[in-house]
Amino acid sequence: MQIGKTLLNRERFALTLERLCHQLLEDWGDFSNACIIGIQPRGTQLSNRIYQRLKELTGNSSIKYGKLDITFYRDDFRMPDGPLAPHPNEIDFLVAGKRVLLIDDVLYTGRTISAALAALQHYGRPDMIELLVLVDRRFNRQLPIQPDYVGISVDALDEAYIKVRWQELHGDDEILLYEKKPV
Repeated sequence: MQIGKTLLNRERFALTLERLCHQLLEDWGDFSNACIIGIQPRGTQLSNRIYQRLKELTGNSSIKYGKLDITFYRDDFRMPDGPLAPHPNEIDFLVAGKRVLLIDDVLYTGRTISAALAALQHYGRPDMIELLVLVDRRFNRQLPIQPDYVGISVDALDEAYIKVRWQELHGDDEILLYEKKPV
């Protein structure tokens, strides 16, 4: 069994999320005329946390929040292992004329974000879109996509794999780096 190197432990993980929320407050204020969109499936754990904390910090309990499925916008949705399983979109508002904060856990090649941008167009034309990621894997980007808000940046080789573990799903909050994807 392969053991991953801990990049962020529980305490640093919590500090990183708090820092990101305070950066957002500086730039976005109380999130009026704005919305948060988490990319399913893995970006929604992060977006849930960011959304809840921003509601607490702003006192604005009416921040618009949605979850976006990008399955059929991906260029690899027909995989040799079989088709990917879509998740239901959970967006009950239009993004037209709004500032959109798009959230995902790890930015690697940029293809997920490209698919999310295409899928988001079905909900209107936003005034602006900014990207928040917990981990920016700066090497191996295939598309010209850069995050506006970053938890941590990691320079890792192609074979390396980043695993974000969440208290709600895995029993602890941490970010691990593996030499290759664990089986």
